[in-house]
Order: sequence, then C-alpha cells, then structure tokens
Amino acid sequence: MNKVDLKRILKKVEKPARYLGNEINSIHKDTKNESLVRYAHCFPDLYEVGMSHLGSHILYHVINKDEDVFCERVYSPAIDMENIMREKNIPLFALESREPITNFDFVTFTLQYEMSYTNILNILDLANIPVLKEERKLDDPFILVGGPCAYNPEPLADFVDIVILGEGEEVNLEVVNAYKEWKKNKTTREDFLFEISKIQGVYIPSFYDVSYNEDGTVKEVVPNREGVPQKPHKRIIRDVETVEYPDKLIVPYIETVHDRIVLELFRGCTRGCRFCQAGMIYRPIREKSVDRLKEILSNLVKNTGYDEISLSSLSTSDYSQLSELTDCLVEEYASQNIGISLPSLRLDNFSMEIAEKIQQVRKSGLTFAPEAGTQRMRDVINKGVSEEDLTNATRKAFEMGWNSVKLYFMIGLPTETYDDLDGIAKLAHEVIDTYRDVHNGKLKRAFGVTVSTSTFVPKPFTPFQWHGQDTTEQVREKQRHLVKKLKNGNIKYNYHDSKTSLMEAVIARGDRRIGKVIYDAFKAGAKFDGWSEYFNLDTWLEAMDNNGLDVAFYANREREYEEVFPWDHIDVGVTKKFLVRENEKARQDAVSPDCRHQCHGCGINASDITRGLC
Repeated sequence: MNKVDLKRILKKVEKPARYLGNEINSIHKDTKNESLVRYAHCFPDLYEVGMSHLGSHILYHVINKDEDVFCERVYSPAIDMENIMREKNIPLFALESREPITNFDFVTFTLQYEMSYTNILNILDLANIPVLKEERKLDDPFILVGGPCAYNPEPLADFVDIVILGEGEEVNLEVVNAYKEWKKNKTTREDFLFEISKIQGVYIPSFYDVSYNEDGTVKEVVPNREGVPQKPHKRIIRDVETVEYPDKLIVPYIETVHDRIVLELFRGCTRGCRFCQAGMIYRPIREKSVDRLKEILSNLVKNTGYDEISLSSLSTSDYSQLSELTDCLVEEYASQNIGISLPSLRLDNFSMEIAEKIQQVRKSGLTFAPEAGTQRMRDVINKGVSEEDLTNATRKAFEMGWNSVKLYFMIGLPTETYDDLDGIAKLAHEVIDTYRDVHNGKLKRAFGVTVSTSTFVPKPFTPFQWHGQDTTEQVREKQRHLVKKLKNGNIKYNYHDSKTSLMEAVIARGDRRIGKVIYDAFKAGAKFDGWSEYFNLDTWLEAMDNNGLDVAFYANREREYEEVFPWDHIDVGVTKKFLVRENEKARQDAVSPDCRHQCHGCGINASDITRGLC
C-alpha cells in the first residue's frame, strides 16, 4: 500500500496509529529479496490488545533473528478502517512492509480466546485468502495457529493447515526451515504438511478423520495416513534460562492495554486449580534465575523507555526468588522512577514486605483472587486459600496505606450453591469491617472494594472438563442475586456477560462440526465477538440451528468419564487418569496440596516430552 493512499485513509479513521507501523524497535527487511520467507503474525483483535500480548513479542523477536525470514505484524482493523478497506478494495496488509499478506508464505494466528475465531476468518477474507483450506492453491499462504486454545483446534479444522501445540520459539523455526527446503521444488501442499507432521509439537488436522456415535458424541479421531503420530505431543522449552527473550519491545505510538515492560519469571504452575486450563497445559514449572531476569530487564529498560515493570507468570508470587528479585529491582530502578507491578496475588503467600518494597515509586492497585465465596467451594476448586488468608492480607494492606482492593471470583462452578454466592458478599463486607478496624471505625472517602465475577467455562484438559456450564438464565439469576447482596456504597460489582460465556463454552468444547457454525456466523456478520457491543447471540444461535446442533449439547451437558472428547488424541503430558482423579476429589471437597511439595502423579514427569523437569 503506498504512503499517499494510506495517508488519505488514516485521516478518516479513529486512532490512525493502529495502522502506521514504524514504531520504535519495529524490524524492517528488504522485501525485494525473493528468497525471503514472509511470515505474518496475526493477533485477531485490535492493535491495542495484540500489542499487549507478550507471546507475540517473543515470537516476533525469535523469528526475525533469522535473516532469511521476515516476521511482520497484523491486527484486526477496527470497524471504521475495515469499511474503508472493503469499499476501496484494499487487501489487509502487514504493518512493517504495508504489503498485502495475500502472497505471504505463512499467515499465523495466536489463539488466546475462542470468541476471536470469527475475526480470524474476517482477516483471511479481508486479505483475499480462501477461508476454507480445501480451496487454497499451491501458492496460497499456509495458515498456522498456536496458543492455549490450539489444544482443542477441532472447531478450526476446516480453516487451518497447521496447528502448533505448546511453546512456539523452537518449533516455529523448525517449520520455517522445513518450508525453505520444500520451497526449492514446491511440490504439493500435502507434501510439505506431511514432512512437518513429524516435528514434535506439530498437528495437521487434515491428516486425521473424526467419526461420531449415533448420540452425536465423538467415536474416535484417527490418522488417515501412515507416518503421522497417533497422538501429537505438545512442545515445551526445556531450558527457559537460555531461550531467546526480546531485548527490545516494540513501543507503540498510542496507549495499549498493558503499556509497560512485561518480565516473564517462569513458566508453568504447581497449584492445580481444577478450573484452570493454563495450570494444566503449561506444566511443568520452569524458572528463570534472578541474574538472567536482571540481564533481560537491563536491556528492555534501556531500549524502551518504559517507566513500569510488570512481573508476569501464572502465579507470580510463587516465584521462589521473588524477594531477592524485588530487592534488586527496587535498588536498581526506584531512583529512576521506574515502578514495579504485580498481577493478581495469592492470599496465602502475600508478602507485605514485598508490597512495601514495590510501592516505593508508585502505589499500584491490589488485586486478590479468592475465586469462591466459601471454604467448601474453594476446596472443590483446589484453590488452597482460606478466609483467614484474605483477612490477614487485606489487614496488612490497609495498615500500609492501601485504601482499596479488587477481589476476583468465579460463579457457576461445579457443585455451587447460593450459600457459596452469599459467601462472596460476606467476604466483601468483611473486607469493609477489616478496613474499619484498622482505621478506628472510620471509612475514608477513597476507600472501596471492587468485586468482579466471571462465569465458569469448562475447558479441555482440566479436571472440570466433564462438567456442564450453568445455563444463561441460571447465570443471570446468580448475578441478580449478587447485585442485591453487594448493594453497598463502598462496594462496586462488575460481572461478565453470560451470553458470551455460553458461546465460549460451546467453542471451547467443540468438535469439527462447530467449524460450520463459526463460518455461518462470520458470513452473517459476526466479528469482535469478545466485545459486548458487537456480540449478537441470536446470530450464533441461528448458525447452530442451521447446522442442526444444540447449544446445551456442547455447553450445558454433563459428560461421562467414558466419553471421547474431540481433543483426546492430543497429548499435553497430563494424563486423563489424573484429571479424573482430581475431579473425583472435587466431588468430595478434597484438596490436593501444591505439587512443589507433593507429587500427585499428573503424568508430566513420566512423559517423554518433559521427563526430569518436575
């Protein structure tokens, strides 16, 4: 796209900086080099969201290290920009080169959220790339996906050529290197796909057939040719200490969702929360040393100019050297007015000493995640925290000068009762009482408790994958109940749209038949379905009905242990036997201790992929 055309268009759209490219630390290569492999990394949402995703920054850095590969960024254009592009027949372009991605070698997507899938189809359509994989010809790009939702890629099987299972730094480069060899002769697309199917961490949906039982459940998923794995394995980075990490982050011209340095402390989690997919699929835990983190951070501060550092991992406060690390960071960066922030904190290991250190530059908000309102419910989900933990943590915070806290809960969890919902309100009011106790019975004007609830969505590869989701009406009734219980001038209650969660559950546990639903919803205008102002449940229900599929079958139905799931042929290292065992413990309100202290035989340490890392 030439500069003159772009300049004219950008005068007519909101936030033109979304489409400029050329940000600080963006990478540019000579696209006239015909041997250059063109790789479009797409985040199927707005620029501000995609630019806040650490995984995208890591892959951008890693892939561009190869001089023969040019990784460029693509985001979903906002509605105003898309309308102009369609009106003027402008194909979707990559930010760095501003060239259409139609003729790229790879167009790849990170799957972070099921409700972004219509945006994936919209991006392909905007780029004039055939949406259905069976319609692509030899010179069309290969469509590749990865990320947490890729562990059940079946709803996208009609659209994608390649699925990356697990962590992508190494496997993406192996796929690209295989492509370089294939491109010399450029035989058939199937030849290339078959060659890379042998790479650990690669799954090719077209090489597997699905059959169904009369009741609509999956009968089996089996390879349809010899030489491909029966159970594709996820890929992990065994040595996170030496793996590539960006020494520069692209600095945007506009504010993004997370406008700061993000420092990854470790991968994996040992807590075993039974609703949490990430805690299962990212095992085993692997930490970076303090020295390595200091080295990374020194480069990032120098190369970005950010004044805030976010310490990021699934459970950041579990980092074994957190105290030592925060000492180093405060000593090094407080004098430069660079602040440190932590994501939501666990109540049972919240250290006020650490909190006191990190607030020296600026006092960030405090967010705790009890997840459930009663001890019974927290035991069911294996959260491993108590009401006493919350009281102690908030008391310490208020004594140190904090005037507000945020509390995150989940509603609709398996075995939940209205007593458990009342427990959420009880905890919020007890936080108010704790504040009064610390401040001699007074409530300052600045004081407030924010309670946020999200709706439980049963996810693949979790102990709760057999449970049904509450119906939309059940969720709404629970939200109305909490609105009444939390009516207090010092409490703000936020809750998530239950309609969106319903379709999230359908797609999360969907099989290949859901692909036709996604396609029909897209053709009917669905896009940005994760945004409440654009989501239209009726569009999705009509698409389900047109394909003879039932929402309750996917979202609300309880499953038997014997049922074959659409994702059962994928190997994430954690065994189904372990997940069944954890689900049974949940039914008994029994807790499994942190596996840093006691191994529960999840299977990850026995797997060929991860043996010896636990």
